[in-house]
Amino acid sequence: MKSAAIICNGDFPRKEYPRYLIREADYIICCDAALQTYLKHCQAIFGKERIPNAVIGDMDSLSASYRKRYEGLIIYDHDQETNDQTKAFRLVLDRFKDVSSIHIIGATGKRPEHTIGNLSLLMEYAREYDMEKLGISIDSVYDYGTAFPVTGSTEIHCGKDRKISIISTDNSLKISSEGLVWPTDDVVFDNLWKATLNRSCDDVVKLKFSHKSTALILLD
Repeated sequence: MKSAAIICNGDFPRKEYPRYLIREADYIICCDAALQTYLKHCQAIFGKERIPNAVIGDMDSLSASYRKRYEGLIIYDHDQETNDQTKAFRLVLDRFKDVSSIHIIGATGKRPEHTIGNLSLLMEYAREYDMEKLGISIDSVYDYGTAFPVTGSTEIHCGKDRKISIISTDNSLKISSEGLVWPTDDVVFDNLWKATLNRSCDDVVKLKFSHKSTALILLD
């Protein structure tokens, strides 16, 4: 199975791991003006220019010269009820049926509201599209770590002494845990910070959900 990299227009990664995911991706989709940023870094990542498979968005921030030069790649989507990351995500599901992993790069940094919105959308994708049933994993990778959604009880093979945060918007959810320095059993998820800034004390962190729901895991 193949992988797709969605390039958003936040902070472009400087570290090797997110760049490796771009380099190894079978499909690359840029969100609007992220095309310009992506192309500037192609030489450093690939040693040459690699044209993305598609560019999607309302093109309100992509320069006219880039729109003309890459018009054959551009998909105009003027839907104001979704952001460009979601448009790119839906495009991957619709067009690239052989994808088993989606990595979102550049979704964080710059405006904090974009960071919060883009990361929280991972939970929405997992819930609305039943990614587990589709057999597709999704994450957002940045210089400081990785964020990915879970929809129920899970085991995270992260290694000992990893920084880990758990975020959920379901205040009825209870998550009992093993392998964390500070157990989450009594946490009430009524604010985004409630189970953040934790750390693993075992190689495997076990989370048991009280019911099917969604949460966001952030690892360093």
